[in-house]
Amino acid sequence: MDVELIEIRDFLASHHPFDLLPPEELEQLPRKLSVRYFRRGTRFPPADADQSFLYVVRRGAVDLRDEHGELIGKLAEGDLCPWHCRPADHPEALVSCNTAEDTLVYLIPCTEMERLRKKHKAFFDHFEHTVAQRLRNALSLIKERSATDLGLMTVRISDLLGRPLVSATPNTSICDAAWIMTENRVSSLILMTEGRLVGIVTDRDLRSRCIAAGVSREVPVGMIMTENLHTTEADTLGFQALIAMTRLKVNHLPVLDEGRVVGVVSSSDLLRIQSANAAYLVGDIYKANDLGTVVEISSKVPELQVHLVTGGATADQVGQAVSAVTDAISTRLLELAEEELGPPPVPYVWMAGGSQARREQSSHSDQDNALLIADHAKPADDEYFAALANIVNDGLDACGYDYCPGDVMARNPKWRQPLRIWRKYFTNWIQRPEPMALMLASVFFDLRPLHDPEGLFGELHEHVLEHSRENRIFIAYLAANALKHRPPLGFFRNFVLISGGDHDHTLDIKHRGTVPVVDLARVNALSAGIPQTNTIERLEAGAEARALSRDGAANLVDALEFIGTLRMRHQVRQIKEGRKVDNFLSPDELSSPERGHLKDAFSLINTMQEALGQRHQAGRFA
Repeated sequence: MDVELIEIRDFLASHHPFDLLPPEELEQLPRKLSVRYFRRGTRFPPADADQSFLYVVRRGAVDLRDEHGELIGKLAEGDLCPWHCRPADHPEALVSCNTAEDTLVYLIPCTEMERLRKKHKAFFDHFEHTVAQRLRNALSLIKERSATDLGLMTVRISDLLGRPLVSATPNTSICDAAWIMTENRVSSLILMTEGRLVGIVTDRDLRSRCIAAGVSREVPVGMIMTENLHTTEADTLGFQALIAMTRLKVNHLPVLDEGRVVGVVSSSDLLRIQSANAAYLVGDIYKANDLGTVVEISSKVPELQVHLVTGGATADQVGQAVSAVTDAISTRLLELAEEELGPPPVPYVWMAGGSQARREQSSHSDQDNALLIADHAKPADDEYFAALANIVNDGLDACGYDYCPGDVMARNPKWRQPLRIWRKYFTNWIQRPEPMALMLASVFFDLRPLHDPEGLFGELHEHVLEHSRENRIFIAYLAANALKHRPPLGFFRNFVLISGGDHDHTLDIKHRGTVPVVDLARVNALSAGIPQTNTIERLEAGAEARALSRDGAANLVDALEFIGTLRMRHQVRQIKEGRKVDNFLSPDELSSPERGHLKDAFSLINTMQEALGQRHQAGRFA
């Protein structure tokens, strides 16, 4: 075999899916293909081909655009264009393809591809789906396992509502209400007035507020009902509802679907399908009477991550569970601090930032938080809030949540301010997007309130969304900053690995993998005034608001879940081996299909980054 054919063989062997072929096929394949060169701006694939080919990009790039001219995909070195061999695989949204630069491609006849597909199953399976579909299928395998193993981690409240809503009016007598509950075999009764939820009565209420209190069974049940109800949404995950019940110390939650009451979920409903997860830890945390007990419980968080990942949980499921535990720890530390210091002089909000705010934590995250204080606070009141912040920040550190390296914590006076100062902060960051403001965006534009009895956070959040949505220059700067974190794919679509040092021959799977998606979602959310902080929720809401295409949003969700799940698995291996947990993944840890899927995920992210840059003209502000 001459040198040129050897080079082609080696190139194909180093790229998925040709790495799935046996050596003897790879030896023969270079002799069966041809090579063609296209100048920049040429329509692709060409219309003058003498037969149907699969095109393999050797050098250069091809832009894929929709009917509006929006960039929705890109073929780079090592990517395939199989549509002439399989017309059904042509993306529905795709209208035009042109070379973005001078491009060299290999042409493999479709007849040869069909022979290889029939002869080699792994090769066949790869071509049954598009890049996005392959990644989606890889995720589906993980989620199918998690659905059977993780109970409340995947079950939504709507899945538990097997009976029609049982309700009555507040004027129904206690005796009749008890009969309705007995007849329908329910432990609670929703009370409605003209279709509006006004209260609930439970078995416990009948015992404690009627029988034990000597109240006549003939009086209206509204006399003993519970008002000012806590509710949950139909699409809430089961474990989130159970955690809410534990925190609120209630056993029943009315379920709403678009504001309409559709049923009631009880702690018994949830516990019937409950497996070991975050809910048990949260329950223990809220019962803890001192810091030492909270620290002891928090030591089980790595074990929780191991349990979830071993059971097949995705990154989103792990993030939701671990963040719920961190929320509980933070809230309980605030309660213990108030017990020690006395009630606060004015209302305040404890705000979580970063990955906790987005509900995307792993078990070894550091802490990002801040305090928002009511405007009528006096200067002397800061002594109380400084003490409270120190107690909570020190407590979180003792629980394994390291102090923020950048000191973005409530104990820092700069991040412990009245509402009016926080409004000025965000106004300045948005109107003057300097490097420091863009750096802080990853924390402070993802805030979520954990303790906010007076609802102060809502005013600040509305201010942020209104001003960021209206300022296109700020969004452009934010987009340019988001493009600084690029997936680690090189010129020939190979992984770009860290060279030298403690992390030699690894990928920074967080800063070069998940962070780019988080940044993309944040830019799209702020540009459209989307209030959500969770990255997946931002992407889905962004698609609804047309801040990005539905296909683009779905691809980013899949890429985030796949990369994040690889990251969680990597950390679990380290936890099991007693090593310090990090985000540096060696490709050697992955199977060949996983490496291919990871490259697919990186490619999808890179495409969406380019689309974001074009949409907001980010190159002008880099």
